[in-house]
Amino acid sequence: MHRLLSDAVRTLKPAGGDRHGPLPPLLLILTVVTGLVDAVSYLALGHVFVANMTGNVVFLGFALAGAQGLSALASVVSMAAFLVGALAGGRLGSRFATHRGYLLRASTAVQTVLVAVAVVVAAVADGRVGTGVQYPLIVFLGLAMGLQNAVARRLGVPDLTTTVLTLTLTGLAADSTPAGGAAPRPGRRILSVLAMFLGALVGAQLLRHGHLVLTLGLALLLLAATSVITHRLATTDAAWARPA
Repeated sequence: MHRLLSDAVRTLKPAGGDRHGPLPPLLLILTVVTGLVDAVSYLALGHVFVANMTGNVVFLGFALAGAQGLSALASVVSMAAFLVGALAGGRLGSRFATHRGYLLRASTAVQTVLVAVAVVVAAVADGRVGTGVQYPLIVFLGLAMGLQNAVARRLGVPDLTTTVLTLTLTGLAADSTPAGGAAPRPGRRILSVLAMFLGALVGAQLLRHGHLVLTLGLALLLLAATSVITHRLATTDAAWARPA
């Protein structure tokens, strides 16, 4: 494991011939954000996801079947917000189709605004989640996560979707040496899983102590930092900024 992590860290360092440049570490930061945000949505907003739409589809089915503790309305609202965010991400992807740096810069800037609104909503309510707070938070966070998912898809960095780990985990096992595969990018895959795990762990710990605003504020800080870093790195002649 230690060797895999060491190899992963080396592969994440931008090199002159690296066609993805700084994108892998930046997308890992966004993966941490996903863990934080889904911790908020599941633990504080009524057992709903704003990034994991597979979970929401399943939750919707459970809720319609009468399962306790789940809300069909919350799942539908979350999926609708996610789809609108993904639509916006697709539009940004078309607008910045020739420059991945500009695309990530624009998307993280919009995400920062959306999560900032969520922080304000939570702060005004003093961290207490009633219906008047629950649904606005689901909407703004769902928009942000849909946008992030669509942009990560357009950036095309393998194994770094930032919101979904099923295929990453499948590839880690199915492409491994024991399975007869070539084991491509095992370190990156492991780091992607650990990044989301870290975000979820930190988010859950903060929420256990009633720190909803702080959890969202941490996600906001990571998004703002990603946007600023991308702005500084996204030079017009950067090789990694070309379409994948």
